[in-house]
Amino acid sequence: MQSTNNSGSTQAAFSLKQILPVLLAVASGMFLVILDSTIMNVAVPKLVSAFHTNLSTIQWVITAYTLSLSAVIPLAGWFSDRFSPKRMFMTSIVLFVVASVLCALAQTPEQLILFRIIQGLGGGMVAPIGIATTFSISPPDKRGSVMGILGIPMLLAPILGPILSGWLIEYMNWHWIFLINVPVGLIALLMAWRYLPTAKPRHNSKLDVVGALLAPVSFASLVFAVHQGGEKGWSDIWTLVSFVCGILLLAIFIWHELRQKYPLLELRVFRSPAFVHGIIVAWLNQIALFGSILLFPLFLQQAKGLSPLEAGLYVIPQAILSTIGINVGGKLFDRFGVRPVALIGILSLSGSLLALTQITAHTSPLYIMCSFAFAGLGQGLTLMQINTHVLKSAPKELVSRVTPITTSAQQIMSSFGVTITMAFLSGQIRKLPVDHTLDQLGHAFGSTFWITFGFAVAALVLSLFFAKRTDTTTARSQSPQSK
Repeated sequence: MQSTNNSGSTQAAFSLKQILPVLLAVASGMFLVILDSTIMNVAVPKLVSAFHTNLSTIQWVITAYTLSLSAVIPLAGWFSDRFSPKRMFMTSIVLFVVASVLCALAQTPEQLILFRIIQGLGGGMVAPIGIATTFSISPPDKRGSVMGILGIPMLLAPILGPILSGWLIEYMNWHWIFLINVPVGLIALLMAWRYLPTAKPRHNSKLDVVGALLAPVSFASLVFAVHQGGEKGWSDIWTLVSFVCGILLLAIFIWHELRQKYPLLELRVFRSPAFVHGIIVAWLNQIALFGSILLFPLFLQQAKGLSPLEAGLYVIPQAILSTIGINVGGKLFDRFGVRPVALIGILSLSGSLLALTQITAHTSPLYIMCSFAFAGLGQGLTLMQINTHVLKSAPKELVSRVTPITTSAQQIMSSFGVTITMAFLSGQIRKLPVDHTLDQLGHAFGSTFWITFGFAVAALVLSLFFAKRTDTTTARSQSPQSK
């Protein structure tokens, strides 16, 4: 009994004194990249005016960033093995910060789009490398809590992005939505240099050249098809061509990877039923989450007539409950496994989205904020905990090659969620009379929330089949080294 207590004390001391600095270093880098993914949403009208161009051109500022993120993520595993995770993490941040300065200095839309591509190439590796590093050094019985803390920037950045963007645009100028990355990036770089563990690179790591070409092109094609489908419809020729090409290239990529001794992405992990089940639940949850999050500020600005800054303030309760949810969810995950956390979290999200299907332009602010808040609670309870369950379902030595899979898929699923909700919302608005009222516009938003509600319910049903408690020994017993 005494030895158990001593062991527990040692584990607690290890997690607090050694993991927390690493967490802060990784979290600061992830916050930097994720913040820049959402801070642009509110700034689009201002950029249209500043560059004297149209909305379809400026939309490429967001699309190009997403495409480059998706293209580089599959390469994160090999670069980490070849040059060490710490070195690649710091290099990615440097490239991201330099590109941010170039974005602020852009004189034409074409320059801004080019510099955003460079930003995406730098930022794409931060999340998979950071998650893999944190997971590998975390005590097995504390991974839920540790990954929960790491998930805070993943929750707060999308929520704080519109608030910060609204304030900078209203009181400063659009250049600062990029210049703000400089001080944040320097802090992240210094913390990474000081706290990230140093690992020796594997110089014998072989690059799967064919996979390195197929993965970025196939992933980027699918993301482009999703964006194009939302903007011009799924019958558009470029949408169909890019979607078909993406599917064919992805199929060839999968076939190629399964035949390689040293694959770019370790797709053999999909042989684990627990992994497949977990990642499908994660995908459905992500579509519901990210599809609905974008609707929040749009509804507040278009149907309620609020300013960007006012709309941002409405989501503060969501940020608070997200933070609470992710900390509580991590502890529950460590004690009871993924099943109760997923059920409670997705149930909270589903109830919130069901409530939002009833909103109109005259819905009270309290009703809206409470609905947003419970969506945040569900987001906090589920986002990192389900991802942690997915990683725990894979052999430990393959985590660095599994995180690019999960991160790439999340990027595609998030884009898919945003696109289908925006396409449905646009269709609902087109059906309205030319002189439609704000109340009719509010009903269009309410109808759109039924889409995200449907995905949340699907995730809820599948989460019923999670094992009652995570078996931490399963992954080890399935690893090649244990055989």
